Amino acid sequence: MARDWLLVETLGNEPAVVALGRKLRNLVPITAFLRRNPHLAAIRTAIAESAQTGQSLVSITPKNGRVIRTEPVLMSDGRMHGVHVWSGPPNVEPPDRPIPGPLKWDLTLGVATDTPQSLANNGKNPEVEDTDGRAFAENWPSRELKPNESKVLALAVKPEPGQTLCTTWDATDWQGNPIRVSFVARNAIEPGPDGRDHIVARGMNWRAEPTEPTDHLAQRILHGLAQPGVHRALLDLNTWTLLKWLDEPCPFYDWRRSARNAPRVHPDDEPRLAAMSAEFTDGAAATAVLRMPGDGDTWVPVHVTVIRVELEEQTFAGLVSVRLPTGAELAEAGLSTA
Repeated sequence: MARDWLLVETLGNEPAVVALGRKLRNLVPITAFLRRNPHLAAIRTAIAESAQTGQSLVSITPKNGRVIRTEPVLMSDGRMHGVHVWSGPPNVEPPDRPIPGPLKWDLTLGVATDTPQSLANNGKNPEVEDTDGRAFAENWPSRELKPNESKVLALAVKPEPGQTLCTTWDATDWQGNPIRVSFVARNAIEPGPDGRDHIVARGMNWRAEPTEPTDHLAQRILHGLAQPGVHRALLDLNTWTLLKWLDEPCPFYDWRRSARNAPRVHPDDEPRLAAMSAEFTDGAAATAVLRMPGDGDTWVPVHVTVIRVELEEQTFAGLVSVRLPTGAELAEAGLSTA
């Protein structure tokens, strides 16, 4: 076995390797990854026992005296997401372990659940960030658009049971430092809090090895088209779930409230929202002034423009631009300027 820790995902039918040390591996079955390892059976037994008990284990193989160490990766709801495993001689200490962070996305509700470790790995400050009831857009770096993010966004927009994803992206942490994060997820059907079946993505993240920064044309174009006072984002056109901010997150309405199962717009504006949906289905940009959640129980008029963009083949999202409306736009919408 390699000298690095193996991160093994245990949510599928067979344990699968997703990382060697900090290096991403694409859900390789443990039997294939360690097919030439004479201790494969003992390692599989150790993984199974640690996954079943939720405990760290240390065992010794009977013939060659190899030490096998395991560390479980347990989600906050008690579900086992994976096991870290290392094997080596008894007189050798294992290398430092990159700590995985378990996480969960309810793709039906559009709500994310993190853990302190997954937040830290993702560059957030776990001392101030909530772990439960998070909007999807809180888990994505704003003002950055990476080439490999489209697959993750497409998984959120068009989820299906059994989908898996292994990817790595570059980001900036809450202190402004460049970081690299690897991520694995698997979709499955689970009972939701409302008693219905939900599609839930469970996964793990960890800090990957840093690389030299690269210049992306799409990122430079995105920044070049930025306008003062306008905040752009990607959203799910089916549920109007906010997926990712492309500019600084909007400060004048409470976009996080939707993750708390609250209305995304004022109930009286639902017809306008439905009309917008019909417009961009035909390929045109849709525009309206909608009352969005404000502080407490208040509502804030927001000028909203949405166009449809293709993330992956036949998988679409909405590119939304929001700003404060002018007095004329408020009057046209029949809303007070006070």
